[in-house]
Amino acid sequence: MCLSNPRVGRPICMKIMIVVLSLAFVGGSVGVRFPYRQAGLTERQAAAHLLSRFTYGAGPGDVDAVVKMGLEKWFMQQLDGNLPDDSLNQVLSRYDALKLSNEEVVKTFPKGGQLIRMAIRDGVVSKDSVKVDRKEYRDALQTYRQEKGYKPEQELFRQFICQKILRAAYSQNQLREVLTDFWFNHFNVSITKNDCAQFIPAYERDVIRPSALSNFSELLLKTAKSPAMSFYLDNFLSGGKGLNENYAREVMELHTMGVDGGYTQQDVTQAAKVLTGWGVYPMRDQGRGIVEKFSDEQLARRGFVHEGDFFFNANRHDGEEKKVLGHTFAAGGGYTEGVQLLEMLAHHPSTAAFITKKLAVRFVSDNPPQSLLDKMAKTFRDKNGDIKQVLITMVESPEFWSEGAVREKTKSPFELAIGAVRSLHGTIYQPYQLYSWVTRMGEKKYFYQAPTGFPDKGSYWINTGSLLNRMNFGLALASGRIPGISIDLAALNNGHEPESSEAALTTYGKIILPERNLDATIKRLTPMLNDPTLAKKVDEASSKTATEKGEAVMTAEATGNPMLAQVVGIIIGSPEYQRR
Repeated sequence: MCLSNPRVGRPICMKIMIVVLSLAFVGGSVGVRFPYRQAGLTERQAAAHLLSRFTYGAGPGDVDAVVKMGLEKWFMQQLDGNLPDDSLNQVLSRYDALKLSNEEVVKTFPKGGQLIRMAIRDGVVSKDSVKVDRKEYRDALQTYRQEKGYKPEQELFRQFICQKILRAAYSQNQLREVLTDFWFNHFNVSITKNDCAQFIPAYERDVIRPSALSNFSELLLKTAKSPAMSFYLDNFLSGGKGLNENYAREVMELHTMGVDGGYTQQDVTQAAKVLTGWGVYPMRDQGRGIVEKFSDEQLARRGFVHEGDFFFNANRHDGEEKKVLGHTFAAGGGYTEGVQLLEMLAHHPSTAAFITKKLAVRFVSDNPPQSLLDKMAKTFRDKNGDIKQVLITMVESPEFWSEGAVREKTKSPFELAIGAVRSLHGTIYQPYQLYSWVTRMGEKKYFYQAPTGFPDKGSYWINTGSLLNRMNFGLALASGRIPGISIDLAALNNGHEPESSEAALTTYGKIILPERNLDATIKRLTPMLNDPTLAKKVDEASSKTATEKGEAVMTAEATGNPMLAQVVGIIIGSPEYQRR
């Protein structure tokens, strides 16, 4: 598949095919066989099912490409996750804040309170000036920010959100992006928590994405040591004079064993003691305390550990004996106690069952059969938590291809929006506009407050209000009313425009809903085409869309055919398109 975005440039297909073929022979499909025919699926239907589960949606020609390559080879290629993304990376390079280390982020994007303290320290404002003249006070701070080269934190988040949209829409390594989203949601942190917010971009970049297809115990350890998680669940506070159990509880309940995994409150307390001293290396020049007095080598001899942004403070660690889940941690174990604890949790039988069920719910159905869960959990245990091997077991199982799994999942708002752009071969110029629509449909990425992450069940996403918003989104997108996104509907049909709305419904239904029986869908949607208020609904849907500064709202006429735009919008908003 070639990157379907003229804005970022089109890679040379022949070059990609060479890479594809070499990967097929190296990673290959040796020993991997998909039993889709036993489930009554054709090869093309099976290809569409794979694309619905392991990508953000099939684009024009994607089913053909998967069939030509071979389903097993395509899947193994996605498991490797090493296809070139040069064109995408070129576009992402303009988001300079995403290249910064956490320490550089802290220095470049000071929080409001920190900025005020620095301005007071440098004599730019006084503590009492805000009470006298608020405008003068704000202007002075703004001037100070610009002179020092500081930037507002919102700019960091904006760039971060834009790259999320672009990666999901255009990365060749779709499975890696889908799993990055899955694992971020599993190990959720939230921008709503001020302490951890500025560390979230690096958390996804350096912790989640690189390990999305690796080993679960590796992923668990990396999240535990990240500043984002340490601040989000308050483990940086634990030790010395106080014990904080937040992270210890969630690492058992949400990250590993599950709420019914067999641990007790006593285990939580003891685990919290094991993890005392696990925190964040000071990133500001002021207040570095003990790390300023000794070198890393000297600190290491005293039991301290400094690895990147992670810092184990031996002075804050509980050095007494602990017992968690029947395992005794001898006194004086220091940093290694925490590593041993996390390794033990990663390999606990309850963890195998809990994690593989979440994967099955994400990729198979809201209620996956126990027979499948048993096989996946066994692979998790036998293969040391190897995520790739668990996914292979899942996709080789008949349950993955069963009638109860195909199109059983409901698209989240993010999946709907990204999938619609992909299915229409859209070009995204202003990614934040699409994010605004995703938020409006009920999924404000990176802002979910609870450590559980967004629920992965259709019942959470679908209600009367959400269905209306989804229909409005489809109409606004197809009619060219979302600024920053370009759609060429005629090009999807090789420049041919259907003679009637009924003909358009059949033609574009096949493009947007590949390998589905469209008889019932066409029958259900046809009456909507004759709705005299449809044009008004398009206008209402688009009028509520926020616009980029300096970006004119595109009109329905920009699509070249308002009737065609309405047909496509209805398809995207239809109940059938909500399923994947």
